[in-house]
Amino acid sequence: MSERSERAMARAGDRVGDRARDAAEPLARGRRMDSATEAFVAHRSLLFTVAYQMLGSGADAEDVLQETWLRWVGVDLDEVREPRAYLVQITTRQALSRLRTLARRKESYVGPWLPEPLLTAPDVAEDIELADSVSMAMLLVMETLAPTERAVFVLREVFDLGYDEIAEAVDKSPAAVRQIAHRARAHVAARRPRGIVSPAETHNALEAFQRAIETGDLQRLLDILAPDVVALTDGGGVVQAASAPVVGADQVAHVLGRISAAASLQPAQVNGYPALILRLDGEIDTVMAVRIDDGLITGLYAVRNPAKLSHMERETPLHR
Repeated sequence: MSERSERAMARAGDRVGDRARDAAEPLARGRRMDSATEAFVAHRSLLFTVAYQMLGSGADAEDVLQETWLRWVGVDLDEVREPRAYLVQITTRQALSRLRTLARRKESYVGPWLPEPLLTAPDVAEDIELADSVSMAMLLVMETLAPTERAVFVLREVFDLGYDEIAEAVDKSPAAVRQIAHRARAHVAARRPRGIVSPAETHNALEAFQRAIETGDLQRLLDILAPDVVALTDGGGVVQAASAPVVGADQVAHVLGRISAAASLQPAQVNGYPALILRLDGEIDTVMAVRIDDGLITGLYAVRNPAKLSHMERETPLHR
């Protein structure tokens, strides 16, 4: 065979090889995309829970998940040893970035700011530690933490991640993470409700609270409210709401006495605990959650801002 023929055959072989590689590449990309999608879907509820606990906003948590997905599909999965840990790391970093945006938004927010309520399934209430960590009362306590402290607290105390994993997520050394975790734990312990309140205890207090409102029984209402109860109403400047905290049983009872007789109160599981949905003409007007200490309502959280009620139409799955 002449040298020219050999070169021609070599070029033909190269073209065949190129066509084979070109045909294989879309298949390989498809398999990588399928693997990325499978891992993301498998951990989506966990990632949403991480983002929500860090932000207190379902809408912002959804945005963080979208950003997490966009970064995840660009990762070389062959280099990822543990998809769950890697996805939590991406989500944490995106949530920390979003926290700064939220901080600026809260500075100009009209009236008290409350976390966005989530309609949750019964399985959330069955996991008492998870329910406690997403309760309105606990989310408000976590609002008093610095962003990195909040991330470390959530990842360590709720999801039980190791210090090395958390260090990668928050870009700190493991030793620094240990110190931050200790500081955050002490900060939360000094402000959280006294002990974990069971859903049953909350249900009993809320049932008495509902009966008192529906019957207009002022004394029964005062009996379930702590003397120093604090009511926060979040209207966001869109609907009528108290512009400052209402403090004291008499003052809170007076505000509750103005609830329209046309309103209906419906029990629901919100953020892992029993709560009340107030409806007017069949539409959700207000979501009311409570904080219980020693059997009495010490905190009343009423979310009225329509922009924060979108996650009350269907249950949001939360997982650890």
